[in-house]
Amino acid sequence: MTEPLNPGSHVVEVELQIDQVTIVNPAEATATVRCMLGPVRRGARFDRIRDSAEAIDLELTQILAYFGRSVEELDPVHTALVTLRGTGVQLLTSAAPRSRWQAIQGINPPP
Repeated sequence: MTEPLNPGSHVVEVELQIDQVTIVNPAEATATVRCMLGPVRRGARFDRIRDSAEAIDLELTQILAYFGRSVEELDPVHTALVTLRGTGVQLLTSAAPRSRWQAIQGINPPP
């Protein structure tokens, strides 16, 4: 479990499952995702891919949900198109038939 950054804060762990991903450039990707643990807020930082030893450092910079409307957070089981920026976008993969969806895990930004 992640330790709080300071005694009065609450670190919230988050997880997104990736359905489709498009690599825009070496430091940016857009992905259709489902929120599995959250809610996930804009500014969330993802530092690991579930079941992988590969390191990532991605920031969630945009969430488009509800027919393309920009929102600040995404609640569990809802889907959205998100933009992720940082190191490790090339490790993100789209879901394939009969395979487990890739999931990225991290924490929300401080309130």
